[in-house]
Amino acid sequence: MNNLSIDIETYCEADLKKTGLYRYVQDDSFEILLFAYSVDFGEVQIVDLAQGEHIPPGIIFALSDESVTKRAFNAAFEWYCLNTIVATPLNQWRDTMLQALYCGYPGALGTVAKALKLDDGQQKKAVGTKLINYFSKPCKPTKNNGNRTRNLPHHDVDKWQLFKDYNIQDVVVEMEVLRRFESFPVPEQEQRMWELDLQINAHGVAVDQDVVDGAQHVSDEVTDKLTAEAKEITGLSNPNSTAQLQKWLQEQGMKIDNLRKDTVADKIEESTGDVKRMLEIRKELSKTSVKKFKAMDAARCEDGRARGLLQHYGANRTGRWAGRLVQVQNLPKNEMDSLAFARNLVKDRATEALELIYGNVSNVLSELIRTAFVASHGHKLAVSDFSAIEARVIAWLAGEQWRLDVFATHGKIYEASASAMFNVPIEEITKGSPLRQKGKVSELALGYQGSKGALMQMGALDMGITEEELPDIVKRWRSANRRIVDLWYSLENAALAVMKTGDPVGVKGLLFAREFDIERGLDFLTIQLPSRRKLYYAKPFIAPGKFDQDAVHYYGLGENRQWAKIPTYGGKIVENVVQAIARDCLAEALFRVHNAGYQTVMHVHDEVVIDVPEHQADIKYLEEIMGVPMPWAPDLQLEADGFVTDFYQKD
Repeated sequence: MNNLSIDIETYCEADLKKTGLYRYVQDDSFEILLFAYSVDFGEVQIVDLAQGEHIPPGIIFALSDESVTKRAFNAAFEWYCLNTIVATPLNQWRDTMLQALYCGYPGALGTVAKALKLDDGQQKKAVGTKLINYFSKPCKPTKNNGNRTRNLPHHDVDKWQLFKDYNIQDVVVEMEVLRRFESFPVPEQEQRMWELDLQINAHGVAVDQDVVDGAQHVSDEVTDKLTAEAKEITGLSNPNSTAQLQKWLQEQGMKIDNLRKDTVADKIEESTGDVKRMLEIRKELSKTSVKKFKAMDAARCEDGRARGLLQHYGANRTGRWAGRLVQVQNLPKNEMDSLAFARNLVKDRATEALELIYGNVSNVLSELIRTAFVASHGHKLAVSDFSAIEARVIAWLAGEQWRLDVFATHGKIYEASASAMFNVPIEEITKGSPLRQKGKVSELALGYQGSKGALMQMGALDMGITEEELPDIVKRWRSANRRIVDLWYSLENAALAVMKTGDPVGVKGLLFAREFDIERGLDFLTIQLPSRRKLYYAKPFIAPGKFDQDAVHYYGLGENRQWAKIPTYGGKIVENVVQAIARDCLAEALFRVHNAGYQTVMHVHDEVVIDVPEHQADIKYLEEIMGVPMPWAPDLQLEADGFVTDFYQKD
């Protein structure tokens, strides 16, 4: 036996989507119901564990045998679940989902099957979902089902057989997905990264339960108080109802199309009296901070650690990680100077004191989300991130020398950008000045071929810049960054040339190529990065773009998460490449931190968070580890800044 392909079905009273894998498996009610497997890609067998069957001894042995490769789609699930039966080392597993994601395909089996035009797909997914809801989750007790809270195999024999067939078919489809992609293997380095990612996720990060509980208590009190005030102002039975409140506002003479956060914020400025106060209440009640605390609560295991917060290759256009459960990649920033004091007030559930000192309690709770992640007992959190890494990477890739000089010296890219745009000595551009604001918003918005709309999206108008000034800012930034502008067109032309001729094109240390597997119907535009990892664009073709010029299109997950045609252009290709290179820098840093003996508990964008004994919390050493040049980009100037803390925060 060389390969063991596996798919399992489970039961648990916990909600997997809310708790995540680790809390789910650790629940007392967890059990494995079905175990379907194939030896060396042969006929699929199934073991009905729910009805007393046992996994054959040879298969049990194979699960721990280092000479046998174990495969599954989303293998983290099978690996962690099966470790409740037998120790099965992580480095023996291969994830077919990672293979699909690496090649630019979706991370859901049914969606992959549909995209590959297998016999499986959405219909099977719908049937499978119904069966999982019936057998894998608790059921609602009713008179018709004898008030039972769980459906067992004997409650519907025909459905149970369908469930077994579904389990078997999953293995068949997974093996076919793997077969389709076998000409485009995941690099060994990426396999190792997948293993390290799971080790980080399985270790988890400590959660301060007093902060989590206190925040929810304070939020409930504030919500009750604000709701009572809203009822008194409006006379509505449910002022939290969008329909009721919108009708009331219209009756007060306010024309408002929706109650989205940005709309409400804009209307507050032009309102007075009860209408203004009602909109302020709406804004405060719409804060999502408590949802994050509830998500922490759900994901928190018995030992006080939240696990499974990161998804490896979650953004498969670049390979970056995505957030899960608490969504640590999307946490509010910290702007308060008194986080520790506010934390203590929340832990003490001192709602009145919070209102008296800070006014808007929802804003306080929002800022405290990060701080609920804490160091282990006797430890500290060391937090270090790459400084302006995307700006550094794009300057390095484009060869924009003045920017490289900035990063090699003072590093003040906003001031330097404004200086280059407006021909003003950098010493005259001070923090908070209008020119620095223009430099800052330009850096945030324009690097990937953005224009006036990108500036507005990045808040240019909120900075006091007028709409009339925006075209001039775009023109000045592009004039000061001619090599970056050239980079947009160089990469776009390389992609078009490959599509038209089929010949590979090397540009700026990148290799654009067309890769096929005609027998299996696969076609990719690929970009090999300096790290040797590749970006895959599935089923590429040329069609008229935004301005009726030739543009590269490909298939991927669109805005509605459906497999669809997606157009691209020079700036977007540059964005993909720059973010992918930055991601590879982070991956290399994670390996280095691990090899140095440190325990990473999470990482957010370009930031690494380690949990370390207090006497070993040497932030300078961590910064040095991260700042060492990449072996595949020795002239890319990297710098890391960090700090040591008891609780997670944005310094």
